Amino acid sequence: MKPIAQNKKARHEYFIMSKYEAGIVLTGTEVKSIREGKVNLKDSYAHLEHGELWLIGTHISPYAQGNINNHDPLRKRKLLMHVREIDRLKRSIEEKGLTLVPLSLYFNGGRVKVELGLARGKHQYDKRQDNAERDAKRDMDRARKKVAL
Repeated sequence: MKPIAQNKKARHEYFIMSKYEAGIVLTGTEVKSIREGKVNLKDSYAHLEHGELWLIGTHISPYAQGNINNHDPLRKRKLLMHVREIDRLKRSIEEKGLTLVPLSLYFNGGRVKVELGLARGKHQYDKRQDNAERDAKRDMDRARKKVAL
């Protein structure tokens, strides 16, 4: 499954505790825009409201060949999950102070799916530490490559 869109900022801003797959309710022109790859998950999040899960802040550009009935790019979109999974997520969010962040959007059997991450926010020092580890790993890989030649 090749991702259509990924939220790279989420992996930088949050510790991902666990991942879930959810379906998403879309209109026809939204699906066509998604097939063209015109999606942005950067500032989006999932929110529980009256026992339902909603995706908020996802920007799906209007379809270029659409008509007057084209969709609103920033509208709330309902996510589809089993009731037991939603209840489990609700308990985790309320008890542990976690949040739900969309990590990627992809097609699975012709249907659009959203990969949600149950996440805890990082502090500034955590981000600096991740950057230092990434830089150290990059330097070690360069050194290994240089020695191999």
